[in-house]
Amino acid sequence: MTEAFLHYLWQHRLFTAPLVTTDGKAVEVVRTGHYNHDSGPDFQESQVVIDNLRWVGQVEIHVKATDWYLHHHQADPAYNNVVLHVVYTNDGPVYNQQGQSMPTVEVQELIPTDIWERYSRLVQPQIPVSIPCMLQIQEVPPLILGNTLDRMLVERLQRKATDVQRLLADSLNHWESTCYYMVARYLGGKVNAYAFELLAKITPLSVVAKIKDNPFRVEALLFGQAGLLEGTFRDDYPQRLQNEYRYLRTAYHLTPMNGHLWHFFRLRPANFPTLRIAQLATLLSSSSHLFSRLLEIETIDELRRCFVFGTSPYWNDHYRFDTESTPRDKRVGTAFTDILIINSWVPLLFEYGVQHDDTRYRDRAVALLGQLPPERNHIVRQWAAAKIVADNAAHSQALLQLYNEYCTPRQCLHCPIGHHLLSSCRTQFTIPPVLQENDDE
Repeated sequence: MTEAFLHYLWQHRLFTAPLVTTDGKAVEVVRTGHYNHDSGPDFQESQVVIDNLRWVGQVEIHVKATDWYLHHHQADPAYNNVVLHVVYTNDGPVYNQQGQSMPTVEVQELIPTDIWERYSRLVQPQIPVSIPCMLQIQEVPPLILGNTLDRMLVERLQRKATDVQRLLADSLNHWESTCYYMVARYLGGKVNAYAFELLAKITPLSVVAKIKDNPFRVEALLFGQAGLLEGTFRDDYPQRLQNEYRYLRTAYHLTPMNGHLWHFFRLRPANFPTLRIAQLATLLSSSSHLFSRLLEIETIDELRRCFVFGTSPYWNDHYRFDTESTPRDKRVGTAFTDILIINSWVPLLFEYGVQHDDTRYRDRAVALLGQLPPERNHIVRQWAAAKIVADNAAHSQALLQLYNEYCTPRQCLHCPIGHHLLSSCRTQFTIPPVLQENDDE
């Protein structure tokens, strides 16, 4: 038995019989209360009638009654307003800070067996699966599944917006700089995201703007700030970059980052940070006021064109300095362009709409995801194995959110799909009609 499962039973009124306190008093539930995700009692603003007397306050739930002491509630004044203690096993009386005993209900014999069995199959499946409901999800009606994915997409955008908010604060509410930080961060992928964000922050757009008409100087600036122009080079090109950066560093009072922060190990050459920095230099040289420019674009094709950028000629046959490779075009590919749009521009556009209270930008962000193909990764493939196939990037983003925030941590009780699979067999305890009229939850 888990507290989370008892919370679920209480919140959705799933006990099999009316509640009675351990000293024999009838309990009628008017309002279960608001589930508390922060510190303090589990449910706030609850209303219960105990022995014909209505109480308004908080409800605390434990597996064992004496967990009250294990969690030190007896010394916490926040628990003085608890009006009901709901426990799986009543193994002893408990008292609050004021020395008052807690009205207690033991529910061990009131738990629906079928719901517990379904819950157990979800959180502890007999066959190890990463998606708990993989074997049952086909029972979920399309309407519930669709509504769940819509909710997951919004949650995903809101979660990613926290990165935008953080970078916006770092840039003192300068949207152009925030856009620059976001694009740089996601150019680095998961492995080099931090290093790219740091590079952008120590290389101000104001400096880039002064030299952007000379792509070579922009490249020297970025590689120098990245700490990748230290030492001795054989090729003429990095030697020239090195000399140029020495001048820029002195002229603009710059301090480079530690070059050891960059990771190459186990990366495909196309994702080497040296190549990505060269691509970022080209983007910065060719795009003046990138954020303002992107903000005016409404079609996915035009947006993609803004994110198609290549490198200086040196990189056509190099992935690293002084190491020649087979010649090939080093422009950013369509698949990577789409990843940049999904991870950097869409959250930025969405948060811009939120902060300016403008639904046009929020709706456009969602619409862009609907126009992009679904991402290809192991999580999307697992959903496909469960016969949930993403049609576009909006769907794949929603499935990523569902998997990462609900499936992996086994938060089935808080997932609409899990709730449907559990509640399809539920039996509610009886609430007198006069009390149902007052229950507005």
